[in-house]
Amino acid sequence: MSKKKNLPVLENITITDFAAEGKSVARIDGYVVFVPFVVPGDVVDLQVTRKKHNYMEAKAIKFHSYSPDRVSPFCPHFGICGGCKWQTLDYAKQIAYKQQQVVDALERIAKIDTPVIKPIIGATLTREYRNKLEFSFSNKRWLTEEEIAQDMHYDNMNAVGFHIPGAFDKVLDITECHLMDELQNKVRNAVRDYACQHRLSFFDLRAQKGLLRDMMFRTSNSGEAMLVMQFHIEDDTETRQAEDLLRYLSENYPELTTILWVNNLKCNDTIGDLDINIYKGPGFVYELMEDLKFKVGPKSFYQTNNEQAYRLYSAVRSFCDLKGDELVYDLYTGTGTIANFVARQCREVIGIEYVPEAIEDAKVNAGLNNITNAKFFAGDMKDVLNDGFIREHGRPDVLITDPPRVGMHKDVVNVILATKPQRIVYVSCNPSTQARDVQLMSSMYDVVMAQPVDMFPHTHHVENVLLMELKHDA
Repeated sequence: MSKKKNLPVLENITITDFAAEGKSVARIDGYVVFVPFVVPGDVVDLQVTRKKHNYMEAKAIKFHSYSPDRVSPFCPHFGICGGCKWQTLDYAKQIAYKQQQVVDALERIAKIDTPVIKPIIGATLTREYRNKLEFSFSNKRWLTEEEIAQDMHYDNMNAVGFHIPGAFDKVLDITECHLMDELQNKVRNAVRDYACQHRLSFFDLRAQKGLLRDMMFRTSNSGEAMLVMQFHIEDDTETRQAEDLLRYLSENYPELTTILWVNNLKCNDTIGDLDINIYKGPGFVYELMEDLKFKVGPKSFYQTNNEQAYRLYSAVRSFCDLKGDELVYDLYTGTGTIANFVARQCREVIGIEYVPEAIEDAKVNAGLNNITNAKFFAGDMKDVLNDGFIREHGRPDVLITDPPRVGMHKDVVNVILATKPQRIVYVSCNPSTQARDVQLMSSMYDVVMAQPVDMFPHTHHVENVLLMELKHDA
């Protein structure tokens, strides 16, 4: 058996820049070295953990000096849970790097002349800005390096928190999270205490058993709060245990305006294809934006940062430059937030989304807001948006698209090109796939303007809105 080659320690290395997935980089002897949880300007010793032909991965084991842009992390779980990787970076620098991400994607991937890129819209709230969080239960708690070093036996290995990257069945027990308001900390910690006191079983991902599986919080700017408990119920005893827990939550946390539950016996945590049961309240919350009201259910997509969502949608509406007589298509419409947001400025808007429940919410949202010029259709985008659909409903003057991180399917891009809307407003949470799609459309469309928006402070993620216009000779 061959012995694994010892990997080197690199000393006095200056971190020079940021890279993908929130990591930073150094360049040494022709190698690019990717390092998590460091900041450009830090001088460190690195333990190489992986070495390939032209790059290495490493972790910092000693700091010789700190970057002037470094700040103290505010979360006790920083560096372990894998989230909020940029909390040690001054916020002004965070948004500067995000702006550069957009520039780099358009230049290197789309290979187009850089358009007018407006200054990024930074967040006023950099903590407790999310309206949705999800926590997993596990009977295999992740042990930190300090706990392992103590060489102790731990009787209680139950955890509720976030999955550890690269260890799918391990969960880091979270005692406090600053991504959402304090209600989620109170309720999550209370559920953990209750479960341990009453000997409720935490989910075993490998064995696929255990009552407590997942919990999802939603809060809204209307003052409402939703909790969805995901159970794995196999017998009458577990049914009673689940009912007792729901009763405890209802009686002790009146701030939870609606409590729902689902019995998930599948091998994954997705609930899109499962029945949701209402224990308390209406089963949804309302979000408010300008004079509009949006119904958001447990399966609905709604932007997770309310304040920045408004700024994002305002940028979209501005780029649309609607005069009142346009037909607008809104692809990947979700619960119809963008469609309803622009409906009063155009003749008609048509929204398409693959989640049927979201489309039903979109229709309800239109009714709630007395919007009569919006139509919504459910189905896979590449199947719904075809030549026949365009013939039936008309060629759009303006097309808004807000696809998932993977971008648009090539068939969808081809239909858009065949349809030739005068303007395309492309909203993306991934500038790289956005740039790829832009490159596919570059023969017919010019990118005129870009507006980056920071939806997720302390992470590397950035949202970008692009305005594209049909070329005169297309």
